Amino acid sequence: MNVVFILADDLGWADTTLNGHTRLYDTPNLERLAERGMLFNRAYSASPLCSPTRASILTGQTPARHGSTAPQHHLGVVRLNSSEKDQDAPDRKAIGVNSATRLDNSLPTLAKQFQAAGYATGHFGKWHLGFEPYTALEHGFDVDIPHFNGPGPAGGFVAPWAYDSIDPDFAEQHIEDRMAEEAVKWMQSLEKDKPFFLNYWMFSVHAPFDAKNELIEKYRHKIDRNEPQHSPTYAAMIESMDDAVGTLMDAVEAAGLTDRTVFIFTSDNGGNMYNGILETDAIGEEFIAAPTSNAPLRGGKATIYEGGIRVPTVIAWPGVTKPGSKSEVIIQSTDYYPTLLINLGIDLPVNHIVDGVNIMPALEGDHLDRKGIITYFPHSPGVPEWLPFSVALHSGDWKLIRLFHHGENGAHDYRLYNLKEDIGETNDVSKLHPERVKRMDAFIEEYLSDSSAALPQRNPRFNPNVFKPESIGVQNGGLRVEKRIVR
Repeated sequence: MNVVFILADDLGWADTTLNGHTRLYDTPNLERLAERGMLFNRAYSASPLCSPTRASILTGQTPARHGSTAPQHHLGVVRLNSSEKDQDAPDRKAIGVNSATRLDNSLPTLAKQFQAAGYATGHFGKWHLGFEPYTALEHGFDVDIPHFNGPGPAGGFVAPWAYDSIDPDFAEQHIEDRMAEEAVKWMQSLEKDKPFFLNYWMFSVHAPFDAKNELIEKYRHKIDRNEPQHSPTYAAMIESMDDAVGTLMDAVEAAGLTDRTVFIFTSDNGGNMYNGILETDAIGEEFIAAPTSNAPLRGGKATIYEGGIRVPTVIAWPGVTKPGSKSEVIIQSTDYYPTLLINLGIDLPVNHIVDGVNIMPALEGDHLDRKGIITYFPHSPGVPEWLPFSVALHSGDWKLIRLFHHGENGAHDYRLYNLKEDIGETNDVSKLHPERVKRMDAFIEEYLSDSSAALPQRNPRFNPNVFKPESIGVQNGGLRVEKRIVR
């Protein structure tokens, strides 16, 4: 059985037509994939930011365990583990942690396991887990195109680009079109019947916000500025992303491999709601738009609210998933590692702790027996709907968020939500359910101890005179306007 793993970048739960919350975006190829497989309504990224989730996919571990807690893997400093900081700013109640800045080569990544089992392994698109000697080539991939470690596309989505390894085939070629073509060429170059693991980690739809002019023009005539999603540029980016999904599906079908290929589509975190894009509407009036809205979910990228971590996910596994089916089972990025290896007959590595679980029962339409999933984000980015230094536990309908050292006298503070009744996380019921908070927090504490996570500490330099408690969990500042790429 082959595997095509597609990871979108910054694609929110409401950014596709799969979940019924967009009136603007077009994603017919994702709908086609969902018709062949299972749509997960409660799929979660391991982090509200990109690199930590990528490391979790490749290791089956949460950021608390593997140490990549922030997307700092393009920086010059090399850290293979997370660590506790010595100090932090006086307006912060807690001291954050230092994230690992490279994915440790000693880790038995998913690609290494496939490679050892005789699979061809190819990585295409974004990496953002480290420069040499920590690239995809050192982590089990036979090929790595475009062999680039920046946080977003080099120079924009539409050529001219700024990659060392590839040049555009023609003026204004879209990088997603090119990456999909490169992935198809690689797949077609393989020996007949050789199984493959095709890892297509899209640049889309991360900043800088850039798209084909004809598609931007198309959506200028479709937008309604009264709707929460009203950026024609972002809508155009979504369409190019979806086109690339279609290119891969078409190639697999043309090769007669549909019944022998597992497709996984997911995102590394929720949609970006804090950058601003300078747009022009159909009558030529300029306005600034947020890239997207994750409504009805609260928050977005870089926040531990649902909008930052609940992501669109489709899995099509021939002979397993019922075509056109939907699931309410909770799954997380950590689960792909054990699920793929176990069910493709590849041994799990010894002496490597895996936090994810085998979700095959869910793929077969059954329930999944798990106590909960942990999302660890010990940072304080100050974006809209921000929550500082946090960790969350999802267990059934309930979600508990711990804010490290933000309670009275340095104790932790908590938010508790019943997501079945309150998907928008507007009603904190922690004070109404103290015993549930206590039980769920004990689970969090046990996991953090077991994972040997670097933890936020109480800040002895904290100055209450510069702290603004009313800002936590609400809109914090205006949009950060991005400059339009002009050609």
